[in-house]
Amino acid sequence: MNILVLCTGNSARSILLESILNRDSGGRVHAFSAGSRPAGRVHPASLRLLAAKGYPTEGLRSKSWDEFAAPGAPEMDAVITVCGAAAAEECPYWPGAPVRAHWGVEDPAAAPEAAWDSAFATAFDQLHARAAAFLVLPFETMSQADMAAALARIGADAA
Repeated sequence: MNILVLCTGNSARSILLESILNRDSGGRVHAFSAGSRPAGRVHPASLRLLAAKGYPTEGLRSKSWDEFAAPGAPEMDAVITVCGAAAAEECPYWPGAPVRAHWGVEDPAAAPEAAWDSAFATAFDQLHARAAAFLVLPFETMSQADMAAALARIGADAA
């Protein structure tokens, strides 16, 4: 299953969930992340946190969603947006994906630098819990409607 995780800047939340899904799925999921207005670099607090928790960081980069709309790009089975509600943050919309869901998490990069460790840990914990709830599902055999409902429920339960 290919999952695209979208956010605006693709430097924190989407990067965290990409790494979590790729490692914790045991090969069942191939996750990618992108942004509608990529920051151009992965937030250093994202990389520090992932490394401290034993998640691979090699190859993680902030990139535009245009890469996944280009010919030859992997076909996505699901698109999950992770933008939060604070500061009227605009969440990107990906047209044409078979299954879409929203798992909103507040942007840890928007926290004051002195609070980054706590803010990134909170975002990681929220995304990790949602990924864990998803990964116990038999998603390989679920219909698109059941998958959409399950992903929506996971996003709503954690809100």
